Amino acid sequence: MSELRTLLGETVTRLFTDLVTKELIEAAEKGAWPDRLWRALEEGGLTLPLVPETHGGAGGTWEDAHVVLRAAGRHTAPVPLAETIVGSWLLAGAGLTVPPGPLTVAPVRGDERLGLARAGDGWRLSGTATRVPWGAAAGHVVVVTDVAGRTMVALVAAGTGRADTDRNLALEPRDTLTFDEVPVVDAARAPDRLPAHAIRLYGALVRSAQMAGALDGVLQQSVRYASERRQFGRPIGSFQAIQQQLAVLAGHTAAAGIAAEQACRAAERGECAFEVAVAKIRAGEAAGIAASIAHQVHGAIGFTYEHALHFATRRLWSWRAEFGSESRWAAGLGHATAARGAAALWPDLTAR
Repeated sequence: MSELRTLLGETVTRLFTDLVTKELIEAAEKGAWPDRLWRALEEGGLTLPLVPETHGGAGGTWEDAHVVLRAAGRHTAPVPLAETIVGSWLLAGAGLTVPPGPLTVAPVRGDERLGLARAGDGWRLSGTATRVPWGAAAGHVVVVTDVAGRTMVALVAAGTGRADTDRNLALEPRDTLTFDEVPVVDAARAPDRLPAHAIRLYGALVRSAQMAGALDGVLQQSVRYASERRQFGRPIGSFQAIQQQLAVLAGHTAAAGIAAEQACRAAERGECAFEVAVAKIRAGEAAGIAASIAHQVHGAIGFTYEHALHFATRRLWSWRAEFGSESRWAAGLGHATAARGAAALWPDLTAR
């Protein structure tokens, strides 16, 4: 592990442990912006791990970012940290200035597209993007779209379009943003290797890392509860049925974590579509099984709002559908594999 990765891990774990309390998450779910948490993340250099040091970032790799993202998922941090990491990386890669404050990205759904057109010396943006994470709360929106066969990255200031607010199952903001030929702050051509669907691809990558972290948290809570809750005179974790379920939970958690880590490693190399698809599929499958087991282990207490388990399980249920569900990624992976032919299947698998 690199020195930067070790430092990031220690810093983000300490920060989240101190600041991401049950009270803070509950307040965020009621609409309060966690300003103190966000300022601490910015001051600690945790919002820009992929931005070069010459542009105010940490100058790290996707593996470094994975440490931050997984910790954010483990502690269910109620801020658009993942979106800011992706957005700032896109801006820096296109040579654009990264503004301070939280960022979000759009469009996040594969069937939506925003139009970018020249207007004098600048650019104007049109179209509608739904389910945008923290669309109304973020200071800027980073857009990736196709213009005459070229992939473009644009930066849009908050408030230039109309925002219709909504929330996901975890009560995180998921808003609809509508732009009607609004001027953008800046726009530039993306690097050649960046696809037009980059937001969906890298959004799935960061969600996979967050889900791996949330699975870590679910496993830790379940093991702790099973060792503390006593029934028939002994901890319920001593019963074979509970032990077997916890073992299944641990297996899915480990598999999802490894897949997410491998996807971040592939992102650093460049082409990562295969690994991201695998990570999103594996994390999505694990989410349903893990949440089910965790709630069974906790019994009735795990279904109450007063208990903290639901902060993680509701995010797992929500995140598995964002930036493409596991079924959509599985279908895409299957089509891509079939198109390459049977002879390429084994080399493709063993090359990774």
